[in-house]
Amino acid sequence: MGKSTLVNKLVGEKVAITSSRPQTTRNTIRGVLTSGETQYVFVDTPGLHKPRNALGERLNKLVYSSLAETDVALFVVDARAPIGPGDRLIAERLGEAKAPVVVAVNKVDIANPEQIGEQLAEAGEWDFDAYVPISAKTGNGVDRLIGELAPRIPEGHFFFPEDMTSDQPEALLAAEFVREKYLSRMREELPHSLAVVVDEMTTREDGLVTIRGTVYVERDSQKGMVIGKGGSMLKRVGQEAREELETVLGAKVFLDLRVKVEKDWQRRDPILDRLGF
Repeated sequence: MGKSTLVNKLVGEKVAITSSRPQTTRNTIRGVLTSGETQYVFVDTPGLHKPRNALGERLNKLVYSSLAETDVALFVVDARAPIGPGDRLIAERLGEAKAPVVVAVNKVDIANPEQIGEQLAEAGEWDFDAYVPISAKTGNGVDRLIGELAPRIPEGHFFFPEDMTSDQPEALLAAEFVREKYLSRMREELPHSLAVVVDEMTTREDGLVTIRGTVYVERDSQKGMVIGKGGSMLKRVGQEAREELETVLGAKVFLDLRVKVEKDWQRRDPILDRLGF
């Protein structure tokens, strides 16, 4: 739906990975925008969904716990996709919450006026506080969206320094960049069976950042796909992630990745604990 793309646009730089696949976000990621006397902290959560395993149940708990602590809920729906049971479930949960709700109807850059109008009309039946057509990709409508959020945020002190855009640890960012590169290449269910963990991250005196990480899959057959023929897939993903990390970190990066099978890790609570979920 574009939640992470929207957070990146609101903040002004990439703080969350994006892909066209559902359930891309697996952590609560905070993007920070400081504008004049106001600081906005956007919490990008996993998408609320019907869980199929222990990981899905944990991700849903993250959503509910984040909602309980929020001042304003920003509900993003796709202008081109029919509103379905999942959207209605989220709307129902948001209606039970105490926070005001602003609905962003996203992807107006590729939707036609009829689609946008139908989506606004159907979403309007939820009787939330505001409805704003936007494009997270182009930024169209984002200023108006902020204008709807601002008066609904209670006054308080800044939580982060003014030049800070995210509280996400660099190690987690590195792991997510690697996973993002796989999301755009893997087919069917494999992206959901893949997790990335940074085991070690150090900086030498000359500034070189060394990152050693592990890519986890659930079956031996998946391991071969993730590595690729002659290591081609692993090498290509590592190179793209390294180049992006060098831009974000402002330093040269040595990225060392290995692939390990952890059978059915999405269903095993002890493994989920160890992987940081």
